[in-house]
Amino acid sequence: MGVMRSLIVAVTVLTTSLLLAQIAPAASTTPAAETSRQVTQLATGWRFFFRDTAGAQAPGFDDAGWQTVSVPHSWNRVGTYLTTNIPHTNRPDTVNKSQGIAWYRLPFATPAGSRGRQVWLEFDAASRAAEVWLNGRKLGEHRGGFSRFRLNATAALAPDGKNLLAVKVDNSNPAPGSSTADIFPLAGDFFVHGGLYRPVRLVMTNPIHIAMTDAGGSGVYARTESIGQGRARVGATIKLSNDGARAAQLVVAASLIDGSGRQAATVSKPLVLAAGATADAAVQLDVARAHLWQGVEDPHLYKLVATVSEGGRVLDRVTQDFGIRQMAFDPDKGFQLNGKPYALRGVGYHQDHEGKGWAIDETDVARDIAILRDMGVTSIRLTHYQHGEPIHRLADRAGIILWDEVAVVSTWTLGNEETMPPARLANVRQQLRELIRQNYNHASVANWGLANEVDFGNSLPGFVTPPNGQLADPLILLKDLRQIATMEDPSRPTSIATCCEGRLFAPGTEVPIVSGAVDLGGANRYFGWYYGVPEDLRDHLTQLRAARPGQPLAITEYGAGGALSMHTDNPLGGPVDSRGRNQPEEYMSYVHEQNWGILSERHDLWATWLWSGFDFATTIRREGDADDINTKGLVTYDRAVKKDPYFFYRANWSSNPTVYITGRRYTDRAYGITDVRVYSNAPTTELVLNGRSLGTRNACPQKICVWPAVRLQTGANRIVARGTFGKSRVEDVVQWTLANEVAANIRIDSGALMAAPSESGRFGSDNFFEGGTAGTVNAPANYGRPAEVKQIAGSRDAALLATYREGTFSYRVPARPGSYTLRLSFVEPSESVGARVFDVLVNGERRLAGIDIASAGGAPLTLVQRTIPVQVGADGLLIDFRPTRGKAIVSAVELLSAN
Repeated sequence: MGVMRSLIVAVTVLTTSLLLAQIAPAASTTPAAETSRQVTQLATGWRFFFRDTAGAQAPGFDDAGWQTVSVPHSWNRVGTYLTTNIPHTNRPDTVNKSQGIAWYRLPFATPAGSRGRQVWLEFDAASRAAEVWLNGRKLGEHRGGFSRFRLNATAALAPDGKNLLAVKVDNSNPAPGSSTADIFPLAGDFFVHGGLYRPVRLVMTNPIHIAMTDAGGSGVYARTESIGQGRARVGATIKLSNDGARAAQLVVAASLIDGSGRQAATVSKPLVLAAGATADAAVQLDVARAHLWQGVEDPHLYKLVATVSEGGRVLDRVTQDFGIRQMAFDPDKGFQLNGKPYALRGVGYHQDHEGKGWAIDETDVARDIAILRDMGVTSIRLTHYQHGEPIHRLADRAGIILWDEVAVVSTWTLGNEETMPPARLANVRQQLRELIRQNYNHASVANWGLANEVDFGNSLPGFVTPPNGQLADPLILLKDLRQIATMEDPSRPTSIATCCEGRLFAPGTEVPIVSGAVDLGGANRYFGWYYGVPEDLRDHLTQLRAARPGQPLAITEYGAGGALSMHTDNPLGGPVDSRGRNQPEEYMSYVHEQNWGILSERHDLWATWLWSGFDFATTIRREGDADDINTKGLVTYDRAVKKDPYFFYRANWSSNPTVYITGRRYTDRAYGITDVRVYSNAPTTELVLNGRSLGTRNACPQKICVWPAVRLQTGANRIVARGTFGKSRVEDVVQWTLANEVAANIRIDSGALMAAPSESGRFGSDNFFEGGTAGTVNAPANYGRPAEVKQIAGSRDAALLATYREGTFSYRVPARPGSYTLRLSFVEPSESVGARVFDVLVNGERRLAGIDIASAGGAPLTLVQRTIPVQVGADGLLIDFRPTRGKAIVSAVELLSAN
């Protein structure tokens, strides 16, 4: 099965400055003699007030006490990092999570030359709903927070040219009976910011013009129909409106202009348009020497110019970028661009920035794209709603291929509804048509995403659980949306991102199978994070492919959270707190390394998108070192810090010379011996510790170079990684310290991914073990609900002792030779006397025999300690835990120097 489509061009690694240089105004004021369409930005002089206010639409309303703002604008500021050693834009005192009704008012003068013309108000987005008045007259409303809409303001303009525009917006959270109950999205793991967060404009046209009321689209819709033997055919439909009082004999024309200004193709046709009528003009452009849009390798763009003229006078003109390309999606060969295999590697992307929310501008978007291209991204999944014009335009110019998505997220009913109300169905249909028509001409857009994670069934997460615990059948909605998308744009396939098919759930869990309702499959899978281990992904992909061998499949999300201030000595040391606080940066790296190792071997997947490019706001999380932030981004919310996994992908995906020492923010080390890991795409990489070379690594697998068991010196340590790229060299330097007490003693928090603080000294996370399973006596956190912390009798180190390693296992502790005291701490979680009995051997000698923690402690959750004097030789210390009944267990291992 193959689906043919078209795309764009890129030549070199893009920098922010290059992208910014490519930014063109979304619209500009142009002389009437040339095109007749005039555009005025309405950006400054707005007055804002958060709260519903009676009479605010009236021109004479007193808004003197309101705040003065510029548009784009949002009042929301959501999400804070808890670290205090790094400055952050959002702080607890600047956060604003208010949702509800707000008002904007703007006085403006009617532009010169408006007599006899049509005047339109154009909003690129207003969240979630907007009602618009001009000079006290209601022009209309728009329900949906992500798409462009236009209203005809001609009849409401003031005769004296002094106008007052009033806009009422509402981003209330949808709930049964609420003002936004019929506006998608109804739920989601992201925050819906409010406001006029994209630009607002005044547009003047002649009465005869290219359509302004076509679901916010440009009125011009072009597609690549064929490519072959150096030639291409482009079909275009131009929608026309005659708002005048007379019929007109028109000439409709379309041209493709190449980068040098040469006319590559042109066509025109006559058309008679009656007064008050609309019409579609279909044309074909034959390009003799077609320069194709080849993704990031060569994102060549033509200018597509559509005009409508009468008697030689241009009445209206629309100019847009257009790339000639074809795309194919094959279930066995993956994605193809212009007949050749093309790797789609990318990220999911939310539009908010710390300190701005959704009220970003084109320079913000350009900076994001530059960061992602530097990492080697070739595709972006625009989640989970329609994104603005700037990212589409810049993706066209950068050669980045986009997944566009309508805002159907997790749920589509409220309360105990069994079906959607008609108004809500109409809303999602409207949003889908707007998404398609407004982005139809973008070469970067590959497919239309119809839904995200609507297959929870009764395995629902807390933020979408209805009272009856069961969502309605999603297939009816998906089939409806697929029909609309295919009718609107048969040249692009539909797609979905699922959560749940094929996963192991508790008995009684039922999830619907929804992928067959669309053209392209997509799977959001978090093996190693929310469930399972990363290696489970391998068989799971085989299972999904076997279920629908004729449907192309992509991985649409995978990843893990990562806190810059949290660290582990061993990512396998204990269970990750995926919905709570303990989310070390090194574990995030581990999940990405393991998942990508599996995905990189699959050539049948048509795309892979990790989750996500940047941290973003969500009010359902208290995780890692942040509140109200999803920390799965490879880059922080403020774009200031690239996390370790960013450089893993940069080394693997990009040709940019990359040498990066991981764990660089883990500066105060808990152990004096550690593996040093370097992400490097250099042919040869050398590691130098405190001026001494530790040797080189060549062509490292997965671009991960490892120097195992590197012993640090007491005090400061300078680690240098040097990559040789031909005649040039790239170097990375980090500084780690080792305290005297840590150098002398080794303290292991058994079963812990992150070591807990202790009164007895500095512990490291579980490390140096072989075998066994990590566990905890505490219940984990879940979507903002704090973890349950149990007390341990006989100790004030409850957090330290709550975790454990159990089973048959050993520790090989890399201590320096000498005399030590081995102190072992035990806590029985729940077993009765006699259910758990085990021995402890040190260097092969039985030092504790038949220990029964339940008996020794007298009750569960009671500290039991044993100390053993030991001698450590050149090979370190081997501690074996061997059960004779049940499973052996230990909560802490301390090797304390006798010197």
